[in-house]
Amino acid sequence: MIPVWEPVLDGNEERYVRDCLETNWISSLGRYITRFEEAFAAWCGMPYGIACSSGTAALHLSLVALGIGPGDEVIVPDFTLIVSANTVILAGAKPVLVDVDPKTWCLDPERIEEKITPRTKAIMPVHMYGHPCDMPAILDIARRHGLAVIEDCAEAHGAEIAGRRVGTFGDAGCFSFYGNKILTTGEGGMVLVRDAALAAKLRLLRDQGFEPPRFVHRVVGFNYRLTNIQAAIGLAQTEKADEKVRQKREIASWYLALFAFGTDVEGPVEANGAKNVYWMFGVKLGPRFPQGRDAVMEELKAKGVETRAFFCPMHRQPVFQDGGDERFPDVRGDYPVSDDLWNRGLYLPSGPGLTRPQVQEIVRKLLECRTRPGLRTED
Repeated sequence: MIPVWEPVLDGNEERYVRDCLETNWISSLGRYITRFEEAFAAWCGMPYGIACSSGTAALHLSLVALGIGPGDEVIVPDFTLIVSANTVILAGAKPVLVDVDPKTWCLDPERIEEKITPRTKAIMPVHMYGHPCDMPAILDIARRHGLAVIEDCAEAHGAEIAGRRVGTFGDAGCFSFYGNKILTTGEGGMVLVRDAALAAKLRLLRDQGFEPPRFVHRVVGFNYRLTNIQAAIGLAQTEKADEKVRQKREIASWYLALFAFGTDVEGPVEANGAKNVYWMFGVKLGPRFPQGRDAVMEELKAKGVETRAFFCPMHRQPVFQDGGDERFPDVRGDYPVSDDLWNRGLYLPSGPGLTRPQVQEIVRKLLECRTRPGLRTED
């Protein structure tokens, strides 16, 4: 079975983790946390990095630190992982859904302003599957309406738009280092910010609100700390970040060269001025796959190729259908691009250790699932 993703730990991970074990610095204190924060922030081009326990924690911390809470609304893409909506709800606010661009699959700037109300306090663009959002356009909207911007960069380490890396445009840039991310710590996350006071607030909230005198608390905080061991792995990963991004783009180039993109299979794009890091190589199936996306995935599994369906849109999530919580998003309305991606989209094996022969095998087996021209499915 060719897996969707396997992490590659081919740098100083073992040496740094052994150092943590030998010195007994295994919890949420230790020099690797600071080194990882500084190294990753510098790689992205930001002054402050605040490591935390997950990408979800990074988003939630950012919302709370920016003062977003009950009665507020946050613009999120309809096509995204449910974490986007969940973190807004956890902060006490309400997610407001916006459809995505049909080419980049990212939040569509042309659809944002029609969803802004007096309660809107922030926009949360998600850099989808490694392609950056149109951040210059989103920032222009945010500035005109006085809104905060929280970038979800979980899937897009090293992606660029307008010559800048993602995570450097908004008030906060949030990253995940889950096991299937371009840079991984197993579980982990980070918030990047430019403002020193905001960085201090994020650190305070991350650590249960601990400040002098200890055990006297002035804010409600969270246990969103990263361990020194995880940070040690993250530092080793960051040392090879440029190489990992290059590998991801090379794997995508193999896919792009092998697929005859058109009506059979629609692939990812790289918009003008953008650098796509192709976190997952996603495709949409055309009319010669009349058996449907799920059946194709089963066929590929039988052929030894693991795949994943695209994200289920927020307006289709069962948990939000009954409107049982005033913080839940309003799921009424049409989201045709998100629905099309959900119905036809899947991503193929995309791990950084993939070889060119494996990519050739994957493409061949996917195309074997097509019906022959002129044949009906019952033939």
